[in-house]
Amino acid sequence: MSTRKIAIVFPGQGSQAVGMLKDLSDSYAQIKETFDEASAVLGRDLWALAQDGPAEELNKTQNTQPLVLTASIAVWRVLQSKLDISPAYFAGHSLGEYTALVCAGSLSFVDAVKLVEQRAKFMQQAVPEGEGAIAAVLGLSVDDLIAICDEAAQGEVVSAVNFNAPGQVVISGNVAAVGRAIELAKEKGAKRAMQLPMSVPAHCSLMSPAADKLAAVMSGVDFNSPSIPVIHNTDVAQHAEIAEIKEALIQQLHTPVRWIETVEALAGLGVDTIIECGPGKVLAGLNKRIDKSLELYSSGDERSLNKTIEALS
Repeated sequence: MSTRKIAIVFPGQGSQAVGMLKDLSDSYAQIKETFDEASAVLGRDLWALAQDGPAEELNKTQNTQPLVLTASIAVWRVLQSKLDISPAYFAGHSLGEYTALVCAGSLSFVDAVKLVEQRAKFMQQAVPEGEGAIAAVLGLSVDDLIAICDEAAQGEVVSAVNFNAPGQVVISGNVAAVGRAIELAKEKGAKRAMQLPMSVPAHCSLMSPAADKLAAVMSGVDFNSPSIPVIHNTDVAQHAEIAEIKEALIQQLHTPVRWIETVEALAGLGVDTIIECGPGKVLAGLNKRIDKSLELYSSGDERSLNKTIEALS
């Protein structure tokens, strides 16, 4: 019997791609079945959008969020069918936290699909398209980047919002302020500083109106205490009380994603193996940079999934 202590982590926005999970869908009925469930909830064909795009539609926040959630749940169902797996913890990057709560039995899949679509709408409504921006900065310390954001703000908003890995931080805010921060970061020696193809400045104070709307909607959604602990983004903590879970999700909209601390916390809790469950391999790459002692696996395509199944069977 395996003595591994496993955490399952779920990706957020940015892991989507036209054609995602196609090879898995050819081998596993759960993929298409899961997409069919979500499509029935939303009244549109998510599988067709995932397979055919176009990319600009796939990358619209209102489409991306339910798509990535659905894809990750689909992969989790496949993984469960192939492995007798008992994770010690779940976690998810931003949107992925909703997936984690579904898999932990805290939130129904149907409610989660509805909720993340509304979350995406509220985020886009909070900052009209073209007025917000988000950018990745590589090669600077967190302290340096916070100072750069303070200097670049000039009465607008720009903040460090995703602490993804050592030397990899995402900033977001008003488009002009983000532009100023990118130029300052380059002057201060950043290896790269580039705007990302996402119009919503997530996890900064501009999302406070979206958080208020999300809170109103969430008050009518049923949650349960999770059967497996979920580490939350906003405070790197586990919550069993439903009010605390909802508050963590509301706060998450306008506070940073503390991913480095999340992975460090999992390792501190004795986790030695982390499986990224969903499309792409973004988190596996980040996790490797955070703690090289961890065994890391992904599962978003047939080759990765087979490698994970073989290693953990």
